[in-house]
Amino acid sequence: MKAIVIQTEQENKPLVWQETPEPACGADEALVDIHATALNRADLMQRAGNYPPPPGAPDILGLEMAGVIAAVGSDVTGWQVGDRVCALLPGGGYAERVCVPQTMLMPIPAGWSFAQAAAVPEVFYTAFVNIFMEAALQPGETVLIHGGASGVGTAGIQMVHAAGNPVFVTAGTDEKTARCLDLGANLAINYKRENFAERIMAYTRGAGVDVILDMVGADYLTRNIELLKPRGRLVFISTLSGSRAEVDLRRLMGRRLRLIGSVLRSRSLAEKVEIKEGFMARFWPQLADDVVHPIIDSVYPVAEANEAHQYMAENRNIGKIILKVR
Repeated sequence: MKAIVIQTEQENKPLVWQETPEPACGADEALVDIHATALNRADLMQRAGNYPPPPGAPDILGLEMAGVIAAVGSDVTGWQVGDRVCALLPGGGYAERVCVPQTMLMPIPAGWSFAQAAAVPEVFYTAFVNIFMEAALQPGETVLIHGGASGVGTAGIQMVHAAGNPVFVTAGTDEKTARCLDLGANLAINYKRENFAERIMAYTRGAGVDVILDMVGADYLTRNIELLKPRGRLVFISTLSGSRAEVDLRRLMGRRLRLIGSVLRSRSLAEKVEIKEGFMARFWPQLADDVVHPIIDSVYPVAEANEAHQYMAENRNIGKIILKVR
């Protein structure tokens, strides 16, 4: 089969679409012919050498895919050759084929394209597990999502809005903030022109927020903590501005705040299955009814993965960037 291979010996580590060994599936796995995959920030980090795949995962980039089952293992039940499926992956999405545990497969809704389905697993699971499981969002609580126009952000806005909770976001352009408002955000702040903490405090009349989903890290830590209500939760899912910062522990103790570090890729299969099932139970009907939906910014042929990565690195996208494999 063909897959994207990182040319690590070259300075800019170009991505090349070339022949690679076929994957070998286990008895409880399905072999899927991939039609589409999607970019995530983790792909750029892995390419740069800063985010190695977990043990046992393919070296090939790609954390999600959509395609058609080509073969099933002897222990697979409920799935058959020809089924249209999508799934979260620990790696291997930038390829023609991948092996997927049957417990991680999801059916593609009727009428959906492969591009739509490939845009769901990573970002919707990430937003779901961190807002609704890790932070345990309760009815009436307010949420702040940084990076509101990202794949995770656009998924999170829609799910929080569908749950009936107020949601605030930050983004880097007026076009992005406008799109976030269209998706259901109650307040969208261009962080390049306004101090998001001051704006939110003014909007909430000094109350602040209950939950913050943060992918920025060090630069936002102090302001995030000041924004949290008593018993508020701050969930870190990335550290784009750095991973080290000082914190006043007395502020955390006095207001009983919780700082939560979270990853998805390195979790056990059992944990990922629990996340998948929780997400499907709560939000799959809304996806099927188009109450919430994946936001697709652009679609590139897989052979143009270099251009797609550059586009993401420049923070130009609103929603997901798709690679078309077939």
